[in-house]
Amino acid sequence: MNEQLELYDVTIIGGGPAGMYTAFYSGMRDLKTKLIDANDQLGGRILIYPEKMIWDVGGLTPTLGSKLIEQLKQQAMTFDPTIVLGQQIVKLERQADGTLLLTSANGERHWSKTVVLAIGYGILEHAKLEIEGADRFEVSNLHYTVQELEVFRGKRVLISGGGDSAVDWANALEPIAKSLTVVHRRDKFGGHERNVAKMKESSARVLTPCVVDSLHSKNGCDIDQVTISYIESGESECIDVDAVVVSHGLRYNFGPVRDWGLDMTEWNAKVGPGLQTNIPGVFAAGDFVDHGGKVRLIAGTFTDAVLALNSAKLYIEPDAEKVAYVSSHNSKFKERNKALGVKVDEDDEH
Repeated sequence: MNEQLELYDVTIIGGGPAGMYTAFYSGMRDLKTKLIDANDQLGGRILIYPEKMIWDVGGLTPTLGSKLIEQLKQQAMTFDPTIVLGQQIVKLERQADGTLLLTSANGERHWSKTVVLAIGYGILEHAKLEIEGADRFEVSNLHYTVQELEVFRGKRVLISGGGDSAVDWANALEPIAKSLTVVHRRDKFGGHERNVAKMKESSARVLTPCVVDSLHSKNGCDIDQVTISYIESGESECIDVDAVVVSHGLRYNFGPVRDWGLDMTEWNAKVGPGLQTNIPGVFAAGDFVDHGGKVRLIAGTFTDAVLALNSAKLYIEPDAEKVAYVSSHNSKFKERNKALGVKVDEDDEH
């Protein structure tokens, strides 16, 4: 290499829960760590629903997505990893000495002994409302995510969609909106059964099977009416609105990663028991992988992170311990515990 690059033990690509927890655990294993994410902030997919309540993380009572991100970030920074934001890695090359060279879309390069791919489903893009001219309302009252619930307080809200996010947003907005209408092209909703039942039992007006047909604006800047069409009857109805939320899912794009030679299905990388990919020194975790014991919860993502990082550690140091000591016996936490005012057993000092 012509330029002088700093060599890292582990470079993590992806800054969602899998990537952030991998960074934390990499510090526990005393590895020099870098985390790179294409977004300009950490959080991954949770950034799409910061106001959504997350219930399924062990040991945490229901927690807002935004709060969980902050806690994961704080934990990820425990051992001071290098964080690089706003860079999409587009190229992976093996060097003569077996190390790996990563190149970002802006030309910056990163040098590492191992790589952990925690890229989820790649670059996420909202599926847009396919109505001509709809994009001009994105700066006013057409929303593809709910960033702040208070924005919708006292307003007439229409939600188009029927998946988990649409149902969750309906339940969150119904208590504070002046009125709520949910429009879905199928009779069956894709959200969790209890949440769907809660939505249908609320004051929300749930219309199925129908679609948003057109948007209307008196001032040319804000949507004030929406025409919906009933699929079976062909009839239409015009509804007064102050805000429209479109939740038609996400489009996933792995981009250049597919050109790296990874053994992949349409949606996932194939990995072995230690979450190693078919490329030596490259491991994977989180939504990007599928394996026999896969648990598609955030809790399962943390397990993936540990397995992948342990494999990376053994790849670098074959004689290393297979796992890290638990935090209560890990020497790295002794001084930190003292700083927090936690009594340290003298026997643990030796």
